[in-house]
Amino acid sequence: MSEGTDDKTAAAGGTPAATDQGGGPAAGRRQRIGSLLGSVGGQNLSLIGALVLVLALFGWLNPAYLTWANIKVIGDAVTISGLLALVQTVVIICGALDISVGSQVGMASVVSAMVFTSTGGSALLGIAAALGAGLLAGLLNGAVIVFGRVNPVIATLATLAAYKGVAQLLSKGAAQGYVSNDDVFVFLANGSIAGIPVLLWVLAAATLAIHLLLKSTDIGRNIYAIGGNDTAARLAGININKYLIAVYGLAGVVAAVAGVLLTARTGFGHPVSGSEGLELKAITAAALGGCLLAGGKGGVGGTLLAITLLGALDNGLTVQGVNPFWQNVAQGALLVVAVVIQKRRAGERAVGLPT
Repeated sequence: MSEGTDDKTAAAGGTPAATDQGGGPAAGRRQRIGSLLGSVGGQNLSLIGALVLVLALFGWLNPAYLTWANIKVIGDAVTISGLLALVQTVVIICGALDISVGSQVGMASVVSAMVFTSTGGSALLGIAAALGAGLLAGLLNGAVIVFGRVNPVIATLATLAAYKGVAQLLSKGAAQGYVSNDDVFVFLANGSIAGIPVLLWVLAAATLAIHLLLKSTDIGRNIYAIGGNDTAARLAGININKYLIAVYGLAGVVAAVAGVLLTARTGFGHPVSGSEGLELKAITAAALGGCLLAGGKGGVGGTLLAITLLGALDNGLTVQGVNPFWQNVAQGALLVVAVVIQKRRAGERAVGLPT
């Protein structure tokens, strides 16, 4: 009896073993695929799917849309807004918001062109002056928020108007300077390295630098901690005020880089044209990319995908001859959709309605 039982047990034990052997490779593949999809993230997969759909749709409507020349146009257009979206991601993760980045771009653009002209054509001095102006603007934002105890939205809404006014005062409301005869600005606007435009190299370098800052340094971990729970971060010994000022300073510098690139692309310093509305696009891209607007969650990968999606959509609408005002409608709608999805995932109840 015992012997028969042992035989049955052995047989029963042999069956799962055979099943494991037969299903092992398939299970391993499923596990690897699951791990890959998990590393990419559901949010990013949705963005990739939407991007592929947009490219396929407009490519079908107009074959010229998917040509290398038009893809370069999309890449050039995405660079400036992409830089702002990346640094807006850092600000949002820290639990804040910067609505003034578009005006900072315009101010830096004017400063770079005017200093370039006044120094007899020194591109390096023009770029340095723009970066300095951006840093000061960002630090001022942080100081108003920290020492004035002003809500970040209100503070940067005020400086949105103020920096735009400074740019208009400096330029008397008109485009300034002419930089298209300078080798440095021409290289930034039209140059390429290994066949890839310099503008995209700048965006790639900024993406890598910010990704490493957030994911591979104590500074990045502290930024996530502040946005996730500022009280716990303070009790853990993190100097929140210092981090807020530094984050806004970083936003100012990156906005200034975008302003320099705007000057290089257009050949002039523009106080408003080319920079107005960039703040909305940056915030929309960060939200679509998975940044929790309450802070503490997000990353540059999703933001980069989102800004590419917005750029592809804007260009497709332009190629099809759609009224450009519809681009603003689309951006606003996408921002609302992103926030609604965040609220649903967080399980928050509707305002004014019973749970």
